[in-house]
Amino acid sequence: MGVKVYGKPQAVCPQRVMHCLVEKGVSFEFVLVDIDAMEHKRAEYMEKHPFGQVPFIADGDFELFESRAIVRYFAAKYADRGPNLLGRTAEERAKVEQWLDVEAITYSPCAFPIVFNLFLFPIRGLPGNKGEAVAAMEKLDKILEVYEKQLARTKYLAGDEFTLADLTHIPVTRYLVEHCGLAYLLDDKPHVKAWWEAVSSRPAWKKVMSFVASGASFYAP
Repeated sequence: MGVKVYGKPQAVCPQRVMHCLVEKGVSFEFVLVDIDAMEHKRAEYMEKHPFGQVPFIADGDFELFESRAIVRYFAAKYADRGPNLLGRTAEERAKVEQWLDVEAITYSPCAFPIVFNLFLFPIRGLPGNKGEAVAAMEKLDKILEVYEKQLARTKYLAGDEFTLADLTHIPVTRYLVEHCGLAYLLDDKPHVKAWWEAVSSRPAWKKVMSFVASGASFYAP
């Protein structure tokens, strides 16, 4: 029994999980959960994910939800494959965890209102709240100023190696840059811009994007 990832492939959080698996060279099956049809709120799915969100994974008999918990799990399980995504020492691991917390608590809660109001709502024919988006953009710009200072010191957020600290930022940042027109926020932040160019050009991430575009259900290295 292999790995199964449940979710919508275009969604940010399932993309985090797929990226981790591809970095580690792990095959998986993607099981579509149509969130537009509210399948994630149906009783049979909520038995797997009691909060009715995506993704959810099954690794044989082991089941897990929450994307950051999932990528930590796979990064640890397959520590001997691919890049070291967790850090090698207690100090390195602490830095990775620090920036994972920043992404979860500070960065993404600011990024998501922008993505929803400037991209996801409009493509569904729903009105976006531009005032909410503008306020979030102002906050995001200040957050990125902190990132600029950090990335002036280290190549990646948690040090000089790519880790989960970077990986979890990529899907939502792609939406900000490619679909919300916010690439300009990086123009006066050369270190953030160089970081984004480096992480978004990783071969594993490009494979994820190709997999999503293909509509395939199975990935194999």
